Amino acid sequence: MRAIGQDVLGGVEVLKEIELGRPEPGPTEVLVRVHAAGVNPTDWKHRALGIYLTPPFVLGWDVSGVVEATGVGVTLYKPGDPVFGMLTYPQGAGAYAEYVTASSRHFVRKPDNIDHVQAAALPLAGLTAWQALVDTADLRAGQRVLIHAAAGGVGHLAVQIAKARGAYVIGTASAPKHALLRGLGADELVDYRTADFAETVRDVDVVLDTIGGEYGPRSVRTLCPGGVIVSLTPRDSRVAGTPDVRSEIMLVEPDHAGMKEIAALAASGRLRAELDTVLPLEQAGRAHERGETGRTTGKIVLTVVS
Repeated sequence: MRAIGQDVLGGVEVLKEIELGRPEPGPTEVLVRVHAAGVNPTDWKHRALGIYLTPPFVLGWDVSGVVEATGVGVTLYKPGDPVFGMLTYPQGAGAYAEYVTASSRHFVRKPDNIDHVQAAALPLAGLTAWQALVDTADLRAGQRVLIHAAAGGVGHLAVQIAKARGAYVIGTASAPKHALLRGLGADELVDYRTADFAETVRDVDVVLDTIGGEYGPRSVRTLCPGGVIVSLTPRDSRVAGTPDVRSEIMLVEPDHAGMKEIAALAASGRLRAELDTVLPLEQAGRAHERGETGRTTGKIVLTVVS
């Protein structure tokens, strides 16, 4: 099968098209023919730094495709079923390929109303938003949530998930992205380039910090007593030591129950991925270059089957 792999860490030039043997599903696993693979910031960070992976490896955790074969014990799917989901993070990377194997419960059925490109944009970012807002912060109707980088891959999905939960959504984003975010349900927006959210936003129940650095300590100032800040990057010690505030660091996990919720929201039209860039698999390097600009709106996706 075709795949995009790397033997060393480095820039986009280390990504090469390679040939690998097609994997076989083990017990409780499915073999999925990949139609599209999502691209996330963690991809280019692993490409350059390794972090949790040691070369050689094939990157990618987001998959949408069709079940090709099933291993012993699988009852959820049959060959021909369209599915989407997230491979084990971080050690299960491998979505930049024509086929992947993974636990059958890392996938759910793809809703009929979205195509494979849309579906591939949802798993890792959608699960990150769901696990942060719902599982970790227990976001409830009527609460106020502040979402940083609200137009980013995780952020724009978090806006929609928070609205589906009945929350009042405040987002930080540059002004040109405000119209999109209002269309996704944001109630209040702060242009981080012209205003300091820490001076204007107050009485927030939940903060989703997708940026890190100074954003954590500054975000604490917006929280009401008993509020929760969920960080997707290592937190500043000043955040952890703040009285009356719960601080959590979260790493996304494959999650069958969470994927079913995401699929249901997508099927109902309440969750959709904004696509920034769609490129063929062999242009994975260009996809990484686009992502590393830090100026994307929504998600980047690689197509594997045209």
